[in-house]
Amino acid sequence: MSTATQRSYAVKTYGCQMNVHDSERLSGLLESAGYVAASSEQDADILVFNTCAVRENADNKLYGNLVQLVPRKESNPNFQIAVGGCLAQKDRDTILSKAPFVDVVFGTHNIGSLPALLERARHNQAAQIEIEESLQTFPSNLPTKRDSTYAGWVSISVGCNNTCTFCIVPSLRGKEKDRRPGEILAEIEALVSEGVAEVTLLGQNVNTYGVEFGDRGAFAKLLRATGQIKGLERVRFTSPHPAAFTDDVIAAMAETDNVMPSLHMPLQSGSDRILKEMRRSYRSEKYLGILDRVRAAIPEAAITTDIIVGFPGETEDDFLETMRVAEASRFAAAFTFQYSKRPGTPAADLPDQLPKEVVQERYERLVELCNQIAWDENKKLVGQPVEVLVANDEGRKDNQTNRLTGRARDNRLVHFEVPTGEPEPRPGDFVTATITEAKPYFLLADSSSTGPNSGYALRRSAAGDAWELAQAASCAVPSGVANSQSSSVSIGLPRIGRP
Repeated sequence: MSTATQRSYAVKTYGCQMNVHDSERLSGLLESAGYVAASSEQDADILVFNTCAVRENADNKLYGNLVQLVPRKESNPNFQIAVGGCLAQKDRDTILSKAPFVDVVFGTHNIGSLPALLERARHNQAAQIEIEESLQTFPSNLPTKRDSTYAGWVSISVGCNNTCTFCIVPSLRGKEKDRRPGEILAEIEALVSEGVAEVTLLGQNVNTYGVEFGDRGAFAKLLRATGQIKGLERVRFTSPHPAAFTDDVIAAMAETDNVMPSLHMPLQSGSDRILKEMRRSYRSEKYLGILDRVRAAIPEAAITTDIIVGFPGETEDDFLETMRVAEASRFAAAFTFQYSKRPGTPAADLPDQLPKEVVQERYERLVELCNQIAWDENKKLVGQPVEVLVANDEGRKDNQTNRLTGRARDNRLVHFEVPTGEPEPRPGDFVTATITEAKPYFLLADSSSTGPNSGYALRRSAAGDAWELAQAASCAVPSGVANSQSSSVSIGLPRIGRP
């Protein structure tokens, strides 16, 4: 695409971390095809919606946003709209019947087709729909433009072999497909060579990684192998499944220094009867046993979870079982959801769908309990020093509060002050700060003193250097190293783009 005809794009992402990572690939594909990032969604020549289908309000949000674009489309026929992701995979032709002004519809298995579909729609002056039933190219083999210079997502698998009755993901993402360990480690090493300090291993069910090539211990081995990568400071993963979570993974977490003491372990329900109806192949005591073993091996571990309230047929006794297990689990955070009926899932056809007011009342009780537990757990950290990886955009009120924000090793959010006279860290640098106050969702580390007694220490890092170089490159500041990186987009093993 010549400079004279260069068009701009924006990608709007809904849903999970897998979608966030897919959006990085979409951005990389578009830039490889000659498009440039727009300064805002309003200025973009092409607007791509990467959708989620897990909850009903995701549908409503998408179609609401699309309708708002009608005047823009009518005033500028060259403006293009593309819809991809899980909702596109599910709805297909429905999207064009509800929003006939959309130019491109593509699914989860063929994100690499987007540039060609956009060009075909523009040339033919007709909408293009392309949905594949199986994965065409593993996403990590596509170009990428990373959102962060200091942290990166790395897919280890896509798809899921489970059949949870409430979940539509397996029908949209397909059966599990695993990458080979060597490919994953090579991608991580490439990221680290460009300054990334933290990677998160992604999969719909990470701890079944290896089932496709016949090694059920592959995930624990992969965690240990990441510990051998020089310069990789932090490793996280999401999400595991309690039914397949094994002690070799716990041992690998405990014995690998750069695997962080944080674990997201979806509970979904504390009622054994409801777990059976959900086709979750574990029961509450097994779940609590996993947490006990994790905490025995990693006492400082922060455990988070997902819980669904109001699954069809849930009784008050079932709900009280969820409350019991939540209280016993002492979650650092709980992502609580009201059950959302999804057409195409077995649970959508179950009898005894609960009234909204019943679900709402139970949801509020559960949120109150989980917030209090999270607050109590956070209070235990007051007075303790924590190491924080400084982030770029996580603190929405940092400018008003004169604080910076980052994540502790256990993934808790920390807002901290830089003591007077101390150097300010860059995103990607590490600071040690002493916790002074706890809230349910975050920690504060404010310093009333300076010098050695402040509890504050800064460690500059290669990740901070990478952020500074990217800033220099984006602002056209002369820099020999920055100018040596000719592109922020790469094929296969990714390069790091602007934050």
